Parts: sequence; structure tokens; C-alpha cells
Amino acid sequence: MSLLELRGVSKHFGAIQALTEMSLSLEPGQVVGLMGDNGAGKSTLVKVIAGNFPPSHGEILIDGKQVHFSKPVDARAQGIEVVYQDLALCNNLTAAANVFLGREPRVGFGPIRILDHAAMYRRAGELFKELKSETRPRDLVRQMSGGQRQAVAIARTRLSEARLVIMDEPTAAISVRQVAEVLDLIKRLSEHGIAVILISHRMPDVFAVAHRVVVMRRGRKVADKNTEATSPEEVTGLITGAIATA
Repeated sequence: MSLLELRGVSKHFGAIQALTEMSLSLEPGQVVGLMGDNGAGKSTLVKVIAGNFPPSHGEILIDGKQVHFSKPVDARAQGIEVVYQDLALCNNLTAAANVFLGREPRVGFGPIRILDHAAMYRRAGELFKELKSETRPRDLVRQMSGGQRQAVAIARTRLSEARLVIMDEPTAAISVRQVAEVLDLIKRLSEHGIAVILISHRMPDVFAVAHRVVVMRRGRKVADKNTEATSPEEVTGLITGAIATA
């Protein structure tokens, strides 16, 4: 049974048709590369899945049951998390504090309760070890590399026990070494049975970790293929319109 399934999902804003008859399925542990030019509809699709926009038409199913998301918290309750390109991290806080931001454990009695820093450091350390990241719980985010920052954002999704993680351009504007680190993090998520939708313009990154490639153009899905059954050249043609569908 699919973890996530979209059936004929469309989204329009007045006269603007942003998404047309989009169908997609995703299995636990599967990594799907979502590709397309700017304006292809990727962001709208992600916002529909994440609960930012309700679909104008179509169905969203989780574990085979139809669901309705009216706000992001509804999607999070179903285990859907989004790691946006800006990561939404606080540079002046430690890695552990960022992982637990808004969900900090506290200790004390009655009205006098303080943050349980020891518990946060311990659990964050376990998450980083699970992800095989060199990130340390006590390090300040402002001192971290791009790859380490991604590890913090991904650890936050692990804390909430996400079942599907949507990653928006995670390897943009970072070094080659950091790209390799982020791709390893995606593989770790997949190994733990967590599905990943990877939005990226970087063809080598998608082909390195994705099981399938979904290509969108002008709000429609024009291809959904296993990575071993396609090529960067074909995907490029689909993105640009040189190849109509595949």
C-alpha cells in the first residue's frame, strides 16, 4: 500500500491553473526526484501535500485513506514534514536547541520549570549518530557548514517521527563535500523507511539517490520513471519540452 497517493489533484488561483490532474504515489522508504523548470508547478504541488493549499479538485490519500488538509499542522499530524531551502534555523542557538525548537522538554515542579538541556543534548546526539552526521549537539548553527545545517533540519523531522520528508533544493549553493554529506543524509532517511520527495535542479544529485524521477511542465506531470529507465538527457528534454512525454 502506498504511503502517499494523489489522484487527479488540480489547483487553480482564480483564472490561473497552477496544477492540472496531478497523480502520484509514494512508497515507504522511496526517494522521488521532483524536477521541472521554474513555474512548472513543483512549489504548488508541495504546498498542497504539506497542507498550505487545499486542492481545487482531486484526492489525497495516506495509507489508502482519503485525507483533507486545511493547514500545515494537519499534514504534520500525518507525518509529512518539509525542509525548506532556507532551513528556518536560528543561527544564535545550538544544534540541539534548533532540533527541539518549540518542543523543548522541561524539568521542575509546579510553575517553576526550566529547559532540560541535558535531555536535548542527549537526544539530538542520538539523532545525529543515527544520521551518521558529524554535527555536534552543542555547536552553534552559525558556525556550521551547509551540510551540517541540513543535518539539523533533518534531525528535527526525525524528532517528529516523520514518514515523508519533502526537501526543497537541499544541495543548492553548498560545496561538493557538503553535497555528498546531504545525499548521504537522504539515503539514511530512506534506509529508515522514510519516503523523500527531493526537489532539485541538480541532475547528478537526483540520479545519485532517487529511485524515481517525476518531471513537471506547466503544471502537469509529463514523466514518472525509474531512474535506471531514463537518463539525464531524456529528463532535460522533458523539462524543456523538447520531449513531450515519457
